[in-house]
Amino acid sequence: MSTDFELHQGDCIAGMSRLAAGSVHLIVTSPPYNLGIAYSKYSDRQERGSYLDWFTEWAAAARRVLASDGSLFLNIGAAPSNPLLPHEIVLRLRDFFVLQNTIHWIKAITIKDEGGAELSRGHFKPISSPRFLNDCHEYVFHLTVNGHTPIDRLALGVPYADKSNIARWSHTGGSDIRCRGNTWFVPYETIKSREDQRPHPATFPVQLAENCIKLHGIERVQTMLDPFLGIGNSAVAAQRCEVPRFIGFEIDEEYLAEVQRRLVEVQKS
Repeated sequence: MSTDFELHQGDCIAGMSRLAAGSVHLIVTSPPYNLGIAYSKYSDRQERGSYLDWFTEWAAAARRVLASDGSLFLNIGAAPSNPLLPHEIVLRLRDFFVLQNTIHWIKAITIKDEGGAELSRGHFKPISSPRFLNDCHEYVFHLTVNGHTPIDRLALGVPYADKSNIARWSHTGGSDIRCRGNTWFVPYETIKSREDQRPHPATFPVQLAENCIKLHGIERVQTMLDPFLGIGNSAVAAQRCEVPRFIGFEIDEEYLAEVQRRLVEVQKS
């Protein structure tokens, strides 16, 4: 099945006003964080109150178009010097949504293997500071209309490490698969040239968007929306998951052209 794409250059608030109420089943997006990221057509340094007011405005528009059993997966990062911003945003959104799940997107991690050797995986931006730790994670807030939206917990399931748990817990039904939980290790793909392969200063991996689609339930997504399309990783994820209809808004014509180019490449592959 091929995805029907409706990609629009323009402001998402105005764009969403033209969509029918309750017509979108899934929203996966990552709006500007107001942390000074160098976008080509958007100033990411707004006064805090104005930024939060704007966030509330587009969220209200998103709530209007979201179906009663739909999901909004909202990716938000923070800076070590500005750690409360994601939580301030979620508090602002309580008038429109219920926070159903908080997912931690782990971008880089170090663990010990069974032999005691430390293994580091993933990518992060190093911080040179005597006060702060390197920030190796971001939030993905799962927001719904009433907090009762069903999800496909095992779509991202993983095998049990301790196989005795299969028989110990009745809810397994004898199956060797469990809910992955709310920590997702999703590293960026290694690239050779940011200008050619990732010409946008703040993207999330395609896999992160795919995870959101699968968790909501692929078969329940007829229309998917990304109000802040960027270079279209959410659109690529929709195409890979064969979502029937995808709507995206992006104010930057250069980013939008990159989305269209990438979708053609995905169709060829």
